[in-house]
Amino acid sequence: MIWCSGWELASAVSNAGGLGLIGSGSMTPDILREHICKCKAATSKPFGVNIPLLYPNADEFIKIVIEEKVPIVFTSAGNPGKWTSHLKQQGIKVVHVIANVKFAKKCEEVGVDAIVAEGFEAGGHNGREETTTMVLIPMIREAVSIPLIAAGGIATGMGMLAAMALGAEGVQIGSRFAASEESSGHINFKQKIIASLDGDTQLTLKKVVPVRMIKNKFYFEVEQKENEGASPEQLKELLGHGRSRKGMFEGDMDEGELEIGQVSGLIKEIKPAAKIVEEIMNEFNKAKEELLKIKI
Repeated sequence: MIWCSGWELASAVSNAGGLGLIGSGSMTPDILREHICKCKAATSKPFGVNIPLLYPNADEFIKIVIEEKVPIVFTSAGNPGKWTSHLKQQGIKVVHVIANVKFAKKCEEVGVDAIVAEGFEAGGHNGREETTTMVLIPMIREAVSIPLIAAGGIATGMGMLAAMALGAEGVQIGSRFAASEESSGHINFKQKIIASLDGDTQLTLKKVVPVRMIKNKFYFEVEQKENEGASPEQLKELLGHGRSRKGMFEGDMDEGELEIGQVSGLIKEIKPAAKIVEEIMNEFNKAKEELLKIKI
């Protein structure tokens, strides 16, 4: 959700009854603090900040969320043991994002409050194991006892119900909100999302950091380089700097990196975040009622 989930989207989701998250991965420390302050002013409800631990500014981001008294932090892309204890000592709830059983167990060992188990369908940075959400969630549920949040390929109430049937207590939804009115993504990117069909996204850059993106001119350049046996260094050179900003924030649909999940094929309209939350809950309740009618 880098370049998409700033204070406007986070506060709108929280005001609608969800837990809005500010995605710090595309921010500088000063910008993160600004978004936190604006989010506080826009909602009286809890919200959180996602901090990728491998990013250069992670340590400073941790300091900022503590100073600004952010109630919940989602950590990702790194060792869950690095900051969990320190954040919890400050009264902050900690949730860590994982993609395999090994790190789920590690999260439980270091005392995180909950985990997000993200399946292969998810957009953006992804697990190398390529385990789908439907397989991953019951495996994680069997391995740990802490609260489990499912992510990857969930954009509807039916998907939410399915995740809970597999053992999750909640869901994390990204792609559907990337195409919301409050998303800070460029309108060109939002239009690209709602025009996507099944098969229009692909996991790539596995030699560097696996990332799911929409197939565009840049994607096919990466694919060609990979087919030619390019080294990680050559792929990093092609990736360069600012590719995701160019695509998702500035709207260059050819040369930019367009990160989105497989579930983009189900997203057909740009809507307010509150309407999306409402629709998901209505779909969830309706699907649950329909299942109760089934006689086995």
